[in-house]
Amino acid sequence: MTVPGLITHRSAFDPRQTADRLVAAIQARGLTLFARVDHAAGAATVGLPLRPTELLIFGNAKGGTPLMQAAQTIGIDLPLRALVWQDEAGVTWLGSNDPAWLAQRHGVGAEGDATVTAMRMLLGTLAREATATAP
Repeated sequence: MTVPGLITHRSAFDPRQTADRLVAAIQARGLTLFARVDHAAGAATVGLPLRPTELLIFGNAKGGTPLMQAAQTIGIDLPLRALVWQDEAGVTWLGSNDPAWLAQRHGVGAEGDATVTAMRMLLGTLAREATATAP
């Protein structure tokens, strides 16, 4: 699956375990979990089927503010988000917006490079912890 600006990781765990592992990794780093949105549960309330799909919104002001100082419109895409879903084959995925793609979308210049790099590294670490079994 290729979606422009989306980084995806195949998970070794089911959707709930993957989301729970991601929450644990977020909290272990002292980040704030702002919301956990269960789209499948929402769909069920209106009688519509949806495979497991959960959105987690997280971050901290120290990480995102420098990008908003460079281009306030990036605030529409911050705090960071990760989506955990199960595809039609039963495979669990974790995806997040590529911070470099977000920075380009909003015209953040070179002043955002260090923040973008740090965000990419953080998201990669969180994704590995949420989706991979121990080596």
